Amino acid sequence: MRIKKTLALAAVTALLGVTSACGSDDNGGSGADGGPDEADLVVWLNGTDTPQEARDWLKETFEEAHPGSTLTIEEQEWDGLVERMTTALSSEDQTPDVVEVGNTQAPTFTTAGAFSDLTGDLEDLGGDDLLPGFVEAATVDGKTYAVPYYAGSTYVFYRKDLLDKAGLEVPTTMDEFVDAAITLKQQSGKDDFSGYWLPGQDWRDGAAFLWDAGGDFAVEDGDTWTASLSTPESQEGLAVVQKLFTEASGAPADANESDPVTPFCANQIGMMSRPGWVYGMLTDKESGCPELAKQIGVFALPGSDGEPAPVLLGGSDIAVPAKSPNQDLAREAVALMLSDDYQGILAEAGLTPAKESLASLLGDDEFAQATIAAASNAKLTPAAANWATVEGTRVLEDLFSQIAQGGDIADLAADADARIDEELN
Repeated sequence: MRIKKTLALAAVTALLGVTSACGSDDNGGSGADGGPDEADLVVWLNGTDTPQEARDWLKETFEEAHPGSTLTIEEQEWDGLVERMTTALSSEDQTPDVVEVGNTQAPTFTTAGAFSDLTGDLEDLGGDDLLPGFVEAATVDGKTYAVPYYAGSTYVFYRKDLLDKAGLEVPTTMDEFVDAAITLKQQSGKDDFSGYWLPGQDWRDGAAFLWDAGGDFAVEDGDTWTASLSTPESQEGLAVVQKLFTEASGAPADANESDPVTPFCANQIGMMSRPGWVYGMLTDKESGCPELAKQIGVFALPGSDGEPAPVLLGGSDIAVPAKSPNQDLAREAVALMLSDDYQGILAEAGLTPAKESLASLLGDDEFAQATIAAASNAKLTPAAANWATVEGTRVLEDLFSQIAQGGDIADLAADADARIDEELN
């Protein structure tokens, strides 16, 4: 299995290298006029984060503005996205016209030239109002190849009734948080109950504990990135992760974080780290549990110093593939996705808008305040060009799952460091 993954990722790099030579800096795309006036546009959106209302608005608004053209949204799974996108972007016959890509994955594609240069469009798309960290991460040699779509830092959802029953206050430090999670688990008396829900493969939420201890996945030295999970600080953070896995979580060690609704609505979760839009899923009358959701409170995960812990700054970019034959129409679709109307729909669903001026649309309730607090100290994964290939190997899912099963942290971290170094360099 490891050989197959390595070969697949070598092919990814080769395909993107070919794309880079295709003139992705040409704002006109594959044709001098930017493509035809009418086309069947394909937009890739990932997972279920984008609400249906936004999808409907985009399709209807685009097609009304461009008679004779259609816009089709194809939903992609996050799992395996890097490999699927690399294959699609290497061929004009398969490539979509607009793609959503995770903000931690974007550097691999932008540095390889897989996306068209959007520098000339930035001012019309929002200019300095666009989330600066996202724009910076998608800029290579002064040219910007992707723009922010939405952001979202996770914060802690908790059951107010269960904390009250256990005589606990909302934790204000990391130690208090860990103790509260363990107490909730113990008081439940159930193996499948999570005082803090942390599925074994969930390295994205586990990153907060790594960073809080001063550790990191990799560090930069000059032009070289080196994996750093074996440092004393990283080991300390991973030990906290293992403690939560083994003493506070009832989630499966081989599962990911994609479905928090089922265990929450089954009364199996006391606390969990989730992005704000999950609240809408929990209160949905058909797929959620609105009555139980009335017991939800939220707070930013506290760090060891009492300030918000450095959680992963999640979110997505949107880009126009360099090989799309419909460059002009694709750019117009991107402009609609960054419009105030569209971004307002995302904000109502709990997604942080791509424009700083629209942050107030999140509201001023406890959910909005938790979002702002969590984002105040949020971090990104290493900005290495090959970081997406690291994620593609699932080395981090393997590491955290094995830690969840009680494996030796030092040995597991050393093995993960070797695998990460192989991909980074």
